Amino acid sequence: MSETQDLMEKIVSLCKRRGFVFQGSEIYGGLSGIYDYGPLGVELRNNIKQYFWQKFITERDDVYGMSAAILMPRKVWDASGHTGEAGLNDPLVECKICHERVRADQPEAIAEHEKKHEGKKVEWTEPVKFNLLVETKLGSSEKSQIDVNLRGEITQGVHVNFKNVLDSMHPELPFGIGQIGKAFRNEITPRDFLFRQREFEQMELQYYIKPEEEEGKKWFEYWKRFAWDWYFGLGFKKENLRFRQHAEDERAHYAKDAWDIEYNTPFAGWKEAWGIHHRADWDLRRHSEYSGVDLSYYDEEKKDRLIPWDIECSGGVDRAVLFVMLEAYTEDELGGETRTYLKFSPKLAPVKIAVFPLLKNKPELVEKAQSIYKELKKEFGAVEFDDNGNIGKRYRRQDEIGTPWCVTVDFETIEKDAGVTLRDRDTGEQKRMSVQEVKDFVKSQLSN
Repeated sequence: MSETQDLMEKIVSLCKRRGFVFQGSEIYGGLSGIYDYGPLGVELRNNIKQYFWQKFITERDDVYGMSAAILMPRKVWDASGHTGEAGLNDPLVECKICHERVRADQPEAIAEHEKKHEGKKVEWTEPVKFNLLVETKLGSSEKSQIDVNLRGEITQGVHVNFKNVLDSMHPELPFGIGQIGKAFRNEITPRDFLFRQREFEQMELQYYIKPEEEEGKKWFEYWKRFAWDWYFGLGFKKENLRFRQHAEDERAHYAKDAWDIEYNTPFAGWKEAWGIHHRADWDLRRHSEYSGVDLSYYDEEKKDRLIPWDIECSGGVDRAVLFVMLEAYTEDELGGETRTYLKFSPKLAPVKIAVFPLLKNKPELVEKAQSIYKELKKEFGAVEFDDNGNIGKRYRRQDEIGTPWCVTVDFETIEKDAGVTLRDRDTGEQKRMSVQEVKDFVKSQLSN
């Protein structure tokens, strides 16, 4: 087994064992490309989403938040270009031996499939286009049913609400609309755990500007840098992220320019983590044409109507979870013992503090520890109480889920009113502090 395969297997195992991520509907055999988040995984995921919302929306006065519906009429996707030749289509080939289908543009998927037929010569059909949109119908009878799709991207929900936001909030250009939400694609070969799924979540900003070249260049560069700084804020090393511009022949049908922030994955090298796209007036213009509703903006200065250009920042929540897990996974030696820990940035850690009584069989220690646990939980929310096993095992359990700090209540806490010990996850160092000092320290670290 290669080192990279070994790392991915360790991550997948840890995710299931410690309650981060489970296979979707596992007791019924599971669904390929579908995953459920457990108690710790949902906290990590929410922390990433909260960080996006804080930086892209809450802290700004030129961005509005919204949440669009998942089901959208087929006509939305006709307008956006996703049902056409250039839309959400993957080239699909079929194995003539077992009739399994894989993507023709994924050599690793083809090689993996051919390994299953070792000794046989695999022949493939000619590639055909396969549309990834998930189709369904709405309505109680055949006559009233309409064709709808589970959205293939969350972007269109913002564009079709452009006029609603204009009429209700009266913003002036430039301004943005941000949202987080689920999207669905009928992927031919979902793979690499959370990297390529059939049901996934996106974080996006659509930033509308005047349709002028200089404005376009200025804001495109601005949001490239903003997204870059945000992604680094998740705790990545510099050498593991890079920018890559899309070649002209690989850009999406709507893109005037496109750049990716890529992460150096252990399973497939550099892969897309975040996209910054210059969508120009593609979406608003097309939805105006297809819906018959005027989606223009009235420029008070020029006394004229215009179709704004759009600069998009878009990233997958699930990919961010996977990349953060990969980046945080660490094996080292502490106190003469090998340990595994997740070196999460404190703001992302699912559990911020764990509180222990030194001994489980001393009621006075347990009572005091419970009291401190409740006090810290009221302050920080994500706090655990643990009195199971010896103190060393408790530390290892918390290290493995990425808890930055452990608080231990011992006899000095009670007999000498000497505070508690605060232990650091990364170094193993312990300091004695009052409970108030613990609160102040943790607050300062979380806001750093």
